[in-house]
This record gives sequence, structure tokens and C-alpha cells, in this order.
Amino acid sequence: MTSESDPFTPPDPDQVRAHRVHAALARIAERHAATEDQRSRQVHPHVLGPHEAIRLVSFLAGGVAQREETEPEVDTADITAALTLIPLARGEMDQLEAGLLLMARGRGLTWQEIAFGLGLGTSQAARQRYARLAGRIAPD
Repeated sequence: MTSESDPFTPPDPDQVRAHRVHAALARIAERHAATEDQRSRQVHPHVLGPHEAIRLVSFLAGGVAQREETEPEVDTADITAALTLIPLARGEMDQLEAGLLLMARGRGLTWQEIAFGLGLGTSQAARQRYARLAGRIAPD
């Protein structure tokens, strides 16, 4: 008998979270990114966003993506440039997360439901996370 089918063995939280992550990606892809047009609407057509640039350099340098014949190889300046963008991308992600948390509350989600979505154990942890985010993104 495995722990998944044994009602007396608690589930592995990391495994449960991994399944939810996969299900979340599949749900959003199916409902909101099923076509090329749907997927491309969040990408600026002429300007590479910080997160896109970081992923691109990381994927090319790591061999996950193949460069085109006429494209130069990733060099140390490319990696330094990508590292330079990390704080900007992190700031954008903080703003997105804080905004999404506010939208969730505005749509009636409880802090416990938000905590579940974030993979946190308690509603207090979710509220504290929001407070930290709000403090980081507040204008100086």
C-alpha cells in the first residue's frame, strides 16, 4: 500500500504542491492560452520584457534552447546583462503578486483560500506575505 492510497499516512506536501502546479498550468493554458494569439497577448510585440530576457539567456546558456545559426553564442556580458535584470523582474513579480492578492480578496477569497493557493500553511502566513509585498512595492 502506498502513502497515496493509505488513508492514515499524511500526503507529501511537496508532491501535492507539484501536482497542483501542473494542474494550474494545464488549467490556465486550456482556458486562456489555447491559441497563439491568446499566448502572445501578454508579450510586448516589439520589446523584450525583463523576465523574457532572463529566461532566454538562461535557456540558451544552459542548452535548453538552441540558438539560430546567425545568432551569437551567449557570452559573459549576456549573463551579466541577464543578472542585471533580476531585481527588475523580481519587482515586477512582487507587483503582480500583490495585485493578484488584492483581486483575490476583492472577489471574496478568504486568507485561508489564498494561503492554499500560495502553498502556505495558514491564513496568517498569507496576510504576512501580502504585508511584506506591500512594504516592498510601496513608493519611497
